[in-house]
Amino acid sequence: MPESFASDIVQRIDAQVATGQFASHDEVIRAALSALEQQQEDWEAIETGITDMEAGRYRPFSQVDAELRSKHNIPRDK
Repeated sequence: MPESFASDIVQRIDAQVATGQFASHDEVIRAALSALEQQQEDWEAIETGITDMEAGRYRPFSQVDAELRSKHNIPRDK
């Protein structure tokens, strides 16, 4: 582990490796970075969705539901 990591960070990474889910410190860091990148992508998608809604670019759920049911031959709930 790089010495530039704070001791509490090293302990947390060590704890993750100790679970057996990760084979190395690098794997823990890669997984953490992937999770952060996914979180950023999710926030960007949410922001885009909010912008689209505020600009009137959306379709009612009932319309989307009807299209998906028709496309996949899913009966309507009674």
